[in-house]
Amino acid sequence: MSQTPVDTALAARTRRIAVSATAAMLHAAGQLRAEGRNLVDLGVGEPDFPTPEHIKQAAAAALAHNQTRYTDIAGLAALRQAVATAHARDYGSVYPPEQVLVTVGGKHGLFNATQVLVDHGDEVIVPAPYWVSFTEQIRYAGGTPVIVSTDESQGFTLTVGAIEKALTPRTKVILLNSPSNPSGAVFPPETFRALLDLCRHRGLWLLSDECYAQLSYDAPPYSVAGEPGADERVIISGSLSKTYAMTGWRIGYTLAPPAVHKAMNSLQSHTTSNTTTFAQYGAIAALTGTQQPVADMRTAYRGRREVIVAGLNAIPGVRCVRPAGAFYAYANVGHFLGGKGPKNTMEFSHRLLREAGVVSVPGEAFGTTEHVRFSYAASIPMIEEGLRRLRDFCAAIG
Repeated sequence: MSQTPVDTALAARTRRIAVSATAAMLHAAGQLRAEGRNLVDLGVGEPDFPTPEHIKQAAAAALAHNQTRYTDIAGLAALRQAVATAHARDYGSVYPPEQVLVTVGGKHGLFNATQVLVDHGDEVIVPAPYWVSFTEQIRYAGGTPVIVSTDESQGFTLTVGAIEKALTPRTKVILLNSPSNPSGAVFPPETFRALLDLCRHRGLWLLSDECYAQLSYDAPPYSVAGEPGADERVIISGSLSKTYAMTGWRIGYTLAPPAVHKAMNSLQSHTTSNTTTFAQYGAIAALTGTQQPVADMRTAYRGRREVIVAGLNAIPGVRCVRPAGAFYAYANVGHFLGGKGPKNTMEFSHRLLREAGVVSVPGEAFGTTEHVRFSYAASIPMIEEGLRRLRDFCAAIG
């Protein structure tokens, strides 16, 4: 597509990034809904559960008591303490509250970290499939994402050897996401330990996106931040969005070594300043109150996982490895691509939306060419209806 005079007048960094493919699919789905179409939404990446009541009550009480003024850029002291205490409780980490930065969602935390760690010419190791914003944030910072493939037959898990082969003198950061969006892969603790040692020896940073850390189904939740000495080389980006069904609240956090924390705090002072004040009070209640809603949601997702994976694998031509975490099934639909069928997964997802009314996200957005992401953050009846429509669609395109 040719550039217009307005395009060329924009800063070069804006031309290095593209709109999220997930956002594009949601926009297309929204247009069809506006036309009255009945859709099964297996594309959205957010819990279908309401925010737990005690969290909402805490935010409402904060509003009632006029807690609506600015806070410290890094967040309320009580919230930073709650983050540090909860992370130590759940994962054995040792970051003090002074090294906690409260952010406008987990994505904001990742953006802050990428901007202060990555300079022009730096390389960042990113396993594929990867979340759509990883590569775009790296490019925006002027860096180069170096993509390392994972093995679908092994549940999209990562090998340290593959990371080592990708290292160059320009490597600055290794970026990991476990449990993974979109694959649901969970990297074992021994992989994290080996990569932490590698970072120590090579002077690299390990940036760990823990958005789905509590949604691990076959092993206890884990964080590399709990390893001895991790606080020297590890930056954690966490989020309350998925764990507590608080996506619209926009509350995340980072845990980082002092110099990195200071730089991110400075950056945030010139962008968003503090996160919404009354939402921070809700976040305190989430982290310090009962964790039973988290356990209940995890149990529900585990059951839904079994339904969607079995259903996908029962469709001729579709195969799906069993995700170990998060709430996504990353199905291989390569059998249907090419020839008279869709030429790629982008076309597959758009046709599935238009012809069958099922929302999904194409694998091209995540760095693979044969997969489509289906979210099981939906009721079992909705999942079953989506599977029925997908089965009919696949039979029709053959």
